[in-house]
Amino acid sequence: MDFARSTIYDVDIDSARTKLALSNSQQDTFDHFIVISSLKIHQLPEKLLMKVFSYIKHQDYGKLARVCKKWRMIVYSTQLWKNVSLRPEYGGLHVNNIEILMQLIGIRFGNTMQTIELPSELITAPVLHELSNKCPILKNMTLDFSNAMQLHDFNDLNSFPCNLRTMCICLSEVIFLEGFMRRIYSCLSSLEVLHLIGTFEMSTEAEEDIYEVVNIGKIKSHTPNLKVVNLYGISFIDDSHIELLTSNCIHLETLALNFCLRVKGASFKTLLQRCKKLKSLLLQHTGVEDEHMKNAPWESSVVTELDLTSTELSKECLENILLRIPSFTYLGLGYCEFFTDRILEALVQRGKLNQLKAIDISYTNALSENTIYKLIQKHGGQLTGLMLSGKPKLTENFWLNVIPLLKNIQICVLGTANGWFLKIQSRVHIDQIIEAFAQNCPKMLRCEIQWDPDTIRFSDKSSKFIDHIRLRCPYMKSFTLSDGEYYEMVKSNFERADRKKVVRTTTNYCTSIVSLLNDYSDLLFN
Repeated sequence: MDFARSTIYDVDIDSARTKLALSNSQQDTFDHFIVISSLKIHQLPEKLLMKVFSYIKHQDYGKLARVCKKWRMIVYSTQLWKNVSLRPEYGGLHVNNIEILMQLIGIRFGNTMQTIELPSELITAPVLHELSNKCPILKNMTLDFSNAMQLHDFNDLNSFPCNLRTMCICLSEVIFLEGFMRRIYSCLSSLEVLHLIGTFEMSTEAEEDIYEVVNIGKIKSHTPNLKVVNLYGISFIDDSHIELLTSNCIHLETLALNFCLRVKGASFKTLLQRCKKLKSLLLQHTGVEDEHMKNAPWESSVVTELDLTSTELSKECLENILLRIPSFTYLGLGYCEFFTDRILEALVQRGKLNQLKAIDISYTNALSENTIYKLIQKHGGQLTGLMLSGKPKLTENFWLNVIPLLKNIQICVLGTANGWFLKIQSRVHIDQIIEAFAQNCPKMLRCEIQWDPDTIRFSDKSSKFIDHIRLRCPYMKSFTLSDGEYYEMVKSNFERADRKKVVRTTTNYCTSIVSLLNDYSDLLFN
């Protein structure tokens, strides 16, 4: 279990010094390096070992504990159990015995625990009592009722963690939570971030009875300090619930209503009037309507982050609301078929995009190549995120002209996915685009190129350009390509450099600019 050594360790140290002709200060450094590099792993300080173990999943701690007494003591230290997930379907630990969990809370988790995720079968009164009594600095809690068939009895629930900053509740379609919520309302006053996650992804298109499984009105009465609210994919949420929420949450800064189809926008006038601090409003795939959106006082708001992706607002409505908002730092307009050249040109001319950091204009059929180029020509240097996929006319020449303007880009999505109805007739020379990114975009974190294998063209020299982007974009976390021969070539190139998780396929991974939202870390769930 020794650390890897170079060949210099096989020769006499004094002779090595002589051959290298080191100065006195260099000799001291050399000697120190020899001593440190000759250590075996069990001789490392406990703090350093603990830091190493912190990068290992909790599921593997049992194996580490069997190595020796020292390792067992370290992996069972409460310092390594600050953030624990007990939801196996999301990579967490599997605990099937509540009594064992009770012991873990007292012995293993204790005073250092900050985050815990619980599945429905472990959400019981005794467990919550123990968390309340033994984990005083617990700040983040996830309660997953999404797969619940029946709730436990909470009549004896008398205590609950009362210093929480973040709470995430995954709702069930039919399990009513009011009996449980009634017991914990008084402990929610410290909440700043609230996630209520619905079952949109699990629902079918067939019409079913929709139940209001949690009372939004009562929640808002006990959470006056909320700053971030994420209501994701909840079938019963409508404008009446948004209006209830705004009546007491005047400190609200971010409201996400993505995939809440019953939200029409009727509550937005009240929302903007009462929540003067609201900066981020995310409305992806909601049912917002023209009349309600026009009635909201956008000109007096401080909204700078707006996502209208996959909404069906008309050209007149988009022009009305976008030109009334003072300025943007984040703008999502993907799949908005009525977002036109005229609107984009007006936004640029009036200075609405002077502070823009990220924009999504994918699959916007009414935008022309020339108008998009003018936008990037003027504001490309400040952009950190750009999604411009689903535009068949934006091929090789366009991107070779545009990429040099994106000096600070971190996330970029381009190309046209396989099967799009406006299929590209000519082939794209992918090598030149890769080289342009390598030469001009050193800050790149995530890149997705959606052109399929029948569209892109590459050669035997492609590996040279792949080397360039790998070496010149050292911070790259994901490089996503359509599955095929070129994908396999890029993947093997990164794997040889021991960067195995960077290259991904569009079949399994989708790149987004949402990580550039100001409150992104608070909007994360699951």
